[in-house]
Amino acid sequence: MQTIARPLARAAPKYVRYAGSLSVWSAVPAGPPDPILGVTEAWKADKDPRKINLGVGAYRDENGKPYVLNAVKKAEEILVQQDPDKEYLPITGLPEFTQAAAKLAYGADSAPLKNNSIAVAQSISGTGALRVGGAFIARFYPHSKTIYLPTPSWGNHTPVFRDSGLEVKNYRYFDKKTVGLDFEGMKEDLKNMPEKSIVLLHACAHNPTGVDPTPEQWKEISDIVKEKALFPFFDMAYQGFASGSTTRDAFAVRHFVSQGHQIALSQSFAKNMGLYGERVGLFSLITADPEERARVESQLKIVIRPMYSNPPLHGARIAATILRNQDLYGLWESEVKHMAGRIIDMRHRLHDNLVNLKTPGDWSHITRQIGMFSFTGLTTPQTKALAEKAHIYMTADGRISMAGLNASNIDYFSESVSKAVKGEL
Repeated sequence: MQTIARPLARAAPKYVRYAGSLSVWSAVPAGPPDPILGVTEAWKADKDPRKINLGVGAYRDENGKPYVLNAVKKAEEILVQQDPDKEYLPITGLPEFTQAAAKLAYGADSAPLKNNSIAVAQSISGTGALRVGGAFIARFYPHSKTIYLPTPSWGNHTPVFRDSGLEVKNYRYFDKKTVGLDFEGMKEDLKNMPEKSIVLLHACAHNPTGVDPTPEQWKEISDIVKEKALFPFFDMAYQGFASGSTTRDAFAVRHFVSQGHQIALSQSFAKNMGLYGERVGLFSLITADPEERARVESQLKIVIRPMYSNPPLHGARIAATILRNQDLYGLWESEVKHMAGRIIDMRHRLHDNLVNLKTPGDWSHITRQIGMFSFTGLTTPQTKALAEKAHIYMTADGRISMAGLNASNIDYFSESVSKAVKGEL
């Protein structure tokens, strides 16, 4: 019997073989949308000319436009004239920047600064400082792997610290009934924490509530933290931008240091210099002496190296030029004061409008709060109505960016809020 020869089976091209099979990423679930980015997307899609976006966490000028500080423009002019290179920075950043940024935060008279015992590392803005700090503390802080955050706190705090290897718990901070600080609850929770726990504190302009302790309250908090031997980690993203004074906004940080606390500190230059996209920040730690500082910085390098090798160059040069040039520093301080002042003016005008419109409720919290954000006390149904019927966009919890208000829209916003609260929208 004759054998019939059959052609050899040929391997299918790779794209054919994979076409009918599942992708290796097929089980990856879709992540939840970012609530703030979702606000911006809804605002962009709205075609009504009256629309207002109060979700964005960036300063806007009197015309609702992004603002580049004149001090920044002049610093860039100086840098262009210097024709600098584009080489890599050291792992812990530009020394001229890190030294000047630490001086801004701690003050020229700070004992640890004078003793050269502050470990510093330039970071990818404030978020990077928190992430580097979280990783370092998770690796080396010997007493606890739990960090306590205020309720509420910046939405990114929890994932940043969890991804750093820390367990995240909370302490009371905001009182919904008074739309202010739950100081008694905060103190009680601090006293009930296990000794030597890590506690995150917003240095000024608490995000998202705009509610800060008074200087006297900060002193009480410092005493409790010392009594319980807690480790304070300060997040200072708004120095100068909150009150218009870099000194006033650094009160909590400087008081804690003066009382002997070995704090950790995250700084950002996004808001106060408008360097949002330049990603300029600093992480620092108080150490015992220069020898300990050198050891800590050597380990910060080891934390940073596999993350991003070294930080961005241009923004650090801008910030360093401003902080180290007397004329530019004075110009910058005046501009920061102007930005803070415009937001404070909007707070007073909003409060007065709501009162004059006989809006139900007490609106004094609007002027008591400070910084870019305000917890208005509006309910989720009210914020939904404002978006759907008045084209005003904010997060569902009623948080607004005061920087989104200006002379052109403050009256329309006030009237719409008053109608929403009265149920007339």
